[in-house]
Order: sequence, then structure tokens, then C-alpha cells
Amino acid sequence: MTRTYLSIGSNIEPEKNVRAAVKALQAQYGDIVISPVYQTPAVGFAGDDFYNLVIGLDTADSVEALATACRAIETAQGRQREAQRFSARTLDIDILLFGDLVRASAPSLPRDEILKYAFVLKPLADVAPDARHPIDGRRFADLWAAFSDEPEDLEPVHLDFASA
Repeated sequence: MTRTYLSIGSNIEPEKNVRAAVKALQAQYGDIVISPVYQTPAVGFAGDDFYNLVIGLDTADSVEALATACRAIETAQGRQREAQRFSARTLDIDILLFGDLVRASAPSLPRDEILKYAFVLKPLADVAPDARHPIDGRRFADLWAAFSDEPEDLEPVHLDFASA
């Protein structure tokens, strides 16, 4: 089994779509670890705020099989593939880490957004503070402590996933 971390984001009916993603991932992979959910402004375009979180799960799937499963969940929630990269999303699920795997081919790992965006790094540090970035080598808690983005843009949102 490989410990994997996924980021989940939505700014179209975010509560509904985030809940659906968590429920689908729980149904497919069993026990998952769920970070707090953060409301953050859209990045790269003018749009509604996003809900962002990270989940951790163990899988025997290959990276490709996991990516396919994530795309299927996105599609089930109405994700439109032809949309621009920076645009509103019903659901976006990205593989951040797949064990210690480092690769350049799609999906590239570790995901470079980990070191770029507070809305990715903070929830990852919440669920995996002592795990280390496979290239950088630092713990995610230490990377978050050194992060220079605007953390005040991360507004905690309470979502109860017990009823997801």
C-alpha cells in the first residue's frame, strides 16, 4: 500500500461537491485522513472563493489508476474538461504525493503546487506534518512555518464529513 495525498478544490457549489468527493473516495479507498477545509480566493482568475482540503489515503492502485479514479469522481460532479486551466470548477482532485515517487510525466510528482500555494501546503501540513517533501526533504510542518504567502487568505470552514 502506498500513502497518497490528494488535494480537493471546488468553487461551484463547493460544499456539495467537496462532500461528494470525500464520500466517493471513502467508498473506494476506505479509511481516509481529512484536513480542515479552507475557503480561499480564486487564483489566476476572478471568481467565487474555493473550498480546499487535502486527504490522505492508502492505495494498492498505480498512480495511473488513482488518477483515473479521481477524474471519474470529478466527471461525476460535472467537471468540464474543456474549461481553461484557471477557471471555476465543480471539482478538482489532484494527486499531490504518491509515497516518495518523483516523476516528470503526467501526473508529475510531487505536485509543484505544494510549494507554491498556501491552500495546498497548509492542509497538507495539517494532515502530514512530519512527512517530508520527496525532493526538498523538509517536513511539511517546517515548509508551512517558512511559507511566505498570505496565510490570512485561508479562512477555515467547518464541514462535517460524518454525514457526507
